[in-house]
Amino acid sequence: MNNDKDIVLSSDTLLNWDFKLDARGYRPQEVDKVLDIVINDYKIFNRKEKEYQEKIDELNKQILDLKHQLRNANENMQIFKASEKEITNLDLIKRVSQLEKIIYGKEE
Repeated sequence: MNNDKDIVLSSDTLLNWDFKLDARGYRPQEVDKVLDIVINDYKIFNRKEKEYQEKIDELNKQILDLKHQLRNANENMQIFKASEKEITNLDLIKRVSQLEKIIYGKEE
């Protein structure tokens, strides 16, 4: 990615630019030189805009992927919690059964 050092002109530079006058108005070479700089800066701006948009698109895709992963993780967590309760209930039933065998002396 280009950095801002590649950009020559700023809004203040353009606002305060002082073109020299000759007999027929502004010097065409000087105007052409400034316009060449402006054109080059626009090319840099357009290239940067495209790079930034690609980065934004990439980050938005990552966000969507992470949201999908989070949704799946939440679903898996709910399934795990539900299965954990069933296991816990089953364990309690087994423990009660074992205690009944011990208390009432019913050995199998």
